[in-house]
Amino acid sequence: MIAAAQTAYPDLSIRRLCAAFGAGRTWWYTQPTPDEIAERDTALRDAIERLVLAFPGYGYRRVTKALQRDGWDLNHKRVLRVMRDESLLCQLEHRFVRTTDSTHTLRTYPNLLTERELAGPDQAWVADLTYIRLPTTFAYLACVLDAWSRRCIGWELSRAIDTTLTLAALNQALASRHPAPGLIHHSDRGVQYASAAYIARLTDAGAQASMSAVGEW
Repeated sequence: MIAAAQTAYPDLSIRRLCAAFGAGRTWWYTQPTPDEIAERDTALRDAIERLVLAFPGYGYRRVTKALQRDGWDLNHKRVLRVMRDESLLCQLEHRFVRTTDSTHTLRTYPNLLTERELAGPDQAWVADLTYIRLPTTFAYLACVLDAWSRRCIGWELSRAIDTTLTLAALNQALASRHPAPGLIHHSDRGVQYASAAYIARLTDAGAQASMSAVGEW
């Protein structure tokens, strides 16, 4: 409140603002800066995430107790708020770390890269998904790599792990490289790559779908 009042009334001194709100100047000058608050909030989110990954069945009360044992000065209401905002309530391990869902009924394709020797770029591309922890949130990264050069030729970030994400990365790669028909596009058997929309885009580009077997890459 004092910070907001200081912005609204820049001519008023800190002494007068503190007096108006019944706070001492010593208290004001010992308050953390916005950068310090953001850094502390990020550290708290990371600490909660590590606990939930290590103990997937922990609810917010058990997470709070564990954090307090580690020296955090907080209550269960704050932990609950963070866990709700970050979707960490007993499901982070399954929702955020696992990026491949091959339990679908869509058509899958044989691995065309087995014992295939590449002689140059744009003969085969490899597509994959990964989870990224950012300073204030999380995201999924879809990448398309040229299998010969290992260069990233298309990518996209999103909070949603769906075909829209993988298609965006594929379209970027197609727009930048314009591969000749016959390109091998290799991926896992995830639903994002087996979907009708994704396969249709590969077909339009003259590319061949190739997928790794379960437990293989």
